[in-house]
Amino acid sequence: MTAADPQPDKSALRDAATVIVLRRDLPAGPSVLMGMRGAGAAFMPSKYVFPGGALDAADAAVPLARPLPEREAARLALDAPEGIAPALAVAAIRELWEETGLILGTEAAWAGPVPDDWQGFAATGHRPSAAGLQFVFRAITPPGRPRRFDARFFLVDVGEIASDPDDFSRACDELSHLHWVPLTEARALALPFITEVVLTEVQALLAYPRSETASIPFFDNRGPRATFARLG
Repeated sequence: MTAADPQPDKSALRDAATVIVLRRDLPAGPSVLMGMRGAGAAFMPSKYVFPGGALDAADAAVPLARPLPEREAARLALDAPEGIAPALAVAAIRELWEETGLILGTEAAWAGPVPDDWQGFAATGHRPSAAGLQFVFRAITPPGRPRRFDARFFLVDVGEIASDPDDFSRACDELSHLHWVPLTEARALALPFITEVVLTEVQALLAYPRSETASIPFFDNRGPRATFARLG
């Protein structure tokens, strides 16, 4: 960017993906992976969140070793830009890798050049796999915030992770205090409001699994008033 170029509007609404990794083999019961954002972060400082972030332009070109299930792709396509579903899945897997060092992928060689953001992932001998992702929630950040996202929340079982679920040594420094949080204890942490809502949805899904035709909760802040809708 040169001095003459316009500065990007960081408050503009951006598509994003978030991953809720669910683990059921711990003594404390079903748990999810969370970390704390830094105190100086522009978005949700000092809050515990799930791994996730904004969609990058290059995400649409990254080949998935295993695609999204058809049902999840169809749900992601509702009230969304055409063809965005695979890119959102790629963004979710990339953000999980960057922020936790966990590999959501399958052992496979890359067919062509590896994008810069995927060099470390590819070096493990894996390609990203979206087969285990379940689209469970969508939320748009309210107006007036320094960062705004149209975030899709994916649930994935820890059994889909191809690496040690307790090894965060390859994580970047965006999230600190990464650990498995029992669902029964999560609300004791400093959480954003929307994270509390999503946790409630996850607990409901564990008690009453969603049917093939069920709709997706959507916290929609595109207009002057917040609405709680359902997709599908």
